[in-house]
Amino acid sequence: MATPQIHPNWDKTPDIITDGFSLEMTAKDEPKLREAAPLIPADTPIAITFLPGEDVEARVAATVAVRELGFEPMPHFSARRILSTDDFEGYLKAVVEQAGVKRCFIVAGDPPEPQGPYSDTSALIATGAFERAGVQAIGIGGHPEGHPNMTVDECWDVLEKKVAEIERRGMAPLIVTQFGFDPDAFLAWLKELRARGVDCPVRIGVPGPAGIKRLLAYAARCGVGASTSVLKKYGISVTNLLGSAGPDKLVDAFANGLGSEHGRVRLHFYPFGGMTKTLEWIHDYEKRHGAA
Repeated sequence: MATPQIHPNWDKTPDIITDGFSLEMTAKDEPKLREAAPLIPADTPIAITFLPGEDVEARVAATVAVRELGFEPMPHFSARRILSTDDFEGYLKAVVEQAGVKRCFIVAGDPPEPQGPYSDTSALIATGAFERAGVQAIGIGGHPEGHPNMTVDECWDVLEKKVAEIERRGMAPLIVTQFGFDPDAFLAWLKELRARGVDCPVRIGVPGPAGIKRLLAYAARCGVGASTSVLKKYGISVTNLLGSAGPDKLVDAFANGLGSEHGRVRLHFYPFGGMTKTLEWIHDYEKRHGAA
């Protein structure tokens, strides 16, 4: 069975590390997406998160907007936040029919107990709903710095089983990592991933430029490692938390450190400081590093 295509030229080595990047947004970010659209290359994958307290209609509208603006929507499905089978399949049907969705991203979600019938992402995959709807690719989370509720061995076991099951069902797996500040942790994790025989594409999570306090707040909320030594690698001094920080050092480290042993890799930006600000940083980075 042919593997569905996840991104044009994915197998081509990027001329610059930011080539083929993807972005993340929330439903309420739709106006900001429209404002920033001229800065985004056509067909750029854009993930639409599944946050508590949002209307399904707002998520669907944001997904439709991504498609109408010429980008590739990738809506999230948060297993433990889904209230019923009807809610799950209704949302999936809406984004497929109204926005031509071909790829989805699945997460377990923050609630310690499921609010409906799905306890984790494997339960969503097992329904068969994604392949019945014509979805070609499924994104799953990667955790280079570990997971707060699983051991390292459990993380690898779960990841490998999900990749295999997605492929068995005729879809293409894609791993999108949590954002982080430590390039060494990401590079080591990628090498182990490939050594374990997992060769699917990976998108490395990168925080867009933002205020330092905001970055650290998101890190604390998401369980991201932010020790003094790690922050120093990123360019943040814990003695001075004023001002903003961009991912220059982090992205430089990936540009210099990624090799064939790390497999197919692209960047995924979390625009904590705003969509336009993140895109302006990307364009500036490309100009400084010789992109046309």
